[in-house]
Amino acid sequence: MAAKSSSKKEYGNEAIRSLKGADRVRKRPAVIFGSDGLEGCKHSVFEIISNSIDEAREGYGSKISVTRYNDNSIEVEDMGRGCPVDFNNAENRYNWELVYCELYAGGKYDNVSGDNYEYSLGLNGLGACATQYSSEYMDVEVNRDGYLYKLHFEKGENIGGLSKEPSKRRQTGTKTRWKPDLEVFTDIVIDKEYFCDVLKKQSIVNPGITFILKYQNEDGGFESFEYLYKNGILDYVQEIAGDSSLTQPRLWTAERKGKDREDMNEYKVKYNFAFCFSKTVKLAEYFHNSSFLEYGGSTEKAVRQAFTSYIDSYMKQNNKYLKNEAKLQFVDVEDCLVMVSSSFSTQTSYENQTKKAINNKFIYDAAVDFLKHQLEVYFIENPEDANKICDQVLINKRSRESAEKTRVNTKKLYAEKLDMANMVKKFVDCRTKDVSLRELYIVEGDSALGSVKLARNAEFQAVIPVRGKILNCLKASYNKIFESEIITDLMKVLGCGVEVKSAKNKELSSFNLNALRWNKVVICTDADYDGFQIRTLILTMLYTLAPTLIEKGYVYIAESPLYEINTKDRTYFAYDENERIEIMKMVGNSKFTIQRSKGLGENEPDMMSLTTMNPETRRLIQVTPDEAEHTKFMFDMLLGDNLSARKEFINNNGHDYLEMADIS
Repeated sequence: MAAKSSSKKEYGNEAIRSLKGADRVRKRPAVIFGSDGLEGCKHSVFEIISNSIDEAREGYGSKISVTRYNDNSIEVEDMGRGCPVDFNNAENRYNWELVYCELYAGGKYDNVSGDNYEYSLGLNGLGACATQYSSEYMDVEVNRDGYLYKLHFEKGENIGGLSKEPSKRRQTGTKTRWKPDLEVFTDIVIDKEYFCDVLKKQSIVNPGITFILKYQNEDGGFESFEYLYKNGILDYVQEIAGDSSLTQPRLWTAERKGKDREDMNEYKVKYNFAFCFSKTVKLAEYFHNSSFLEYGGSTEKAVRQAFTSYIDSYMKQNNKYLKNEAKLQFVDVEDCLVMVSSSFSTQTSYENQTKKAINNKFIYDAAVDFLKHQLEVYFIENPEDANKICDQVLINKRSRESAEKTRVNTKKLYAEKLDMANMVKKFVDCRTKDVSLRELYIVEGDSALGSVKLARNAEFQAVIPVRGKILNCLKASYNKIFESEIITDLMKVLGCGVEVKSAKNKELSSFNLNALRWNKVVICTDADYDGFQIRTLILTMLYTLAPTLIEKGYVYIAESPLYEINTKDRTYFAYDENERIEIMKMVGNSKFTIQRSKGLGENEPDMMSLTTMNPETRRLIQVTPDEAEHTKFMFDMLLGDNLSARKEFINNNGHDYLEMADIS
């Protein structure tokens, strides 16, 4: 690659720019949707569906239809009141401009009074506008007030204004069809499973509302699915538990009023907890205002605290524990608990716009008090159930403790001399036995394995693929970690054993740096979001199980180019956006082709060797944390359980990383 220019553009007053109009979303979709990849695209779809759900839950319409066409466009139609799109005298603007072209505009801000939406999924006034801005096109049809209104948008711009004509149709509602834009998202091909999962979940937490999915296949035909749970989460818990549940499913409901802080406004919260205990299945799902809380938050923490605290107290009072036996942990309860929580509140503090976790203090406090009280009444009125539950929890607890003790045997696994080529699936060893020369490349998947295998120097470079999704070791127990075949295989290949920095697990500290079979451990993943995620998870695993490898400088990251730029005379590789810009300056007016990285699995062996494998031309980043405590802090902050602290960190420091964002 050509040398970088030493000159820098002056950073003066005229350097500050503001994004306007659709660019506020199109150039930074991850700010709104959490990602510019497929996950972000999925969330944009849910924003439109959620508006229809809010209408239906308020009693306007009982059916929502979602159609996915084979050109990757989506249509959502409801039987609600119809989105107001005509002229708004109070704002002196058309409502369609406010709803579809203005961020932070909507009819759900004054939800405490309950005038329009008491318990709303969407509160921020972002979803419809952000999805419109991120679409290749969007068509909106609204039936209300005896009129049919039509709108058409292309790439964030309205085309043709508002069409209004009399309508004889008695059924009101809103129909929206749009296509996510590949200029905004890196991927827009949403699989059928996503739609099925979302609509099923929404039918569970919105009893009595029918959700219909029509999914068009490549041959043009449609598959149809219908979801309806008349009794909501109670029916779902019964479905999951089946006929062999330890206790009968129960539904506990409550409404409370309170404040997150004394100087803040009072708001309402409604709780629905459906649960039972089982010997064979477990489930924990949490929803708030119909949004699935993938990362839990207030209600999840309340369930953990209330169930652990009360059952522990009950077992102490009833002499269930053996002498000097350790108290239970929530995992012991969770292993036999089928729990679905669906809560609603007139004010909600989400971790972000993607609504995957809530952090309201009052929602947590009130839920803990309510659940403890309900458990106390339940155990008093149903002593037979109480004994069954306690007995099963104790079985889970003692099984867990026994399994933890057996982890001592893992050091034997790592101490033994194993033939890695035969013992570890798809591991490809190198020829030399000289540890000072040996390099191990950790790659993602079979396709990357094939490319790296062909591009490597077989004399001193070995390769092992990561098969499937690797665990986040910061959030998993040691028992769970050592059950992972991916992790145990990687540690076997490394040969140095594991370090467990815990007073309770001194026997597991079988780490021996001298037994390390490699001079370099190179993490080699795609230069995209998924690749960065896998890279981070591998680093997290190494930091958790063998941090000395990082501290001593044995761990490297292989940089792979983002762009390949070909001219008549030369091929250039750009590893980041700034390098691309510099190369384009060098190319000037010469004819060229530019291609974004396809991923390691699609690279030619010669290219792979030149950019990633050859010690003379490759780029390796040595992972050398200057301060171990700071490194631990960063891993915990970015991958641990403290979502509130992570949000604060991003708010305070996120601007420092904007220049690193890939917005091409």
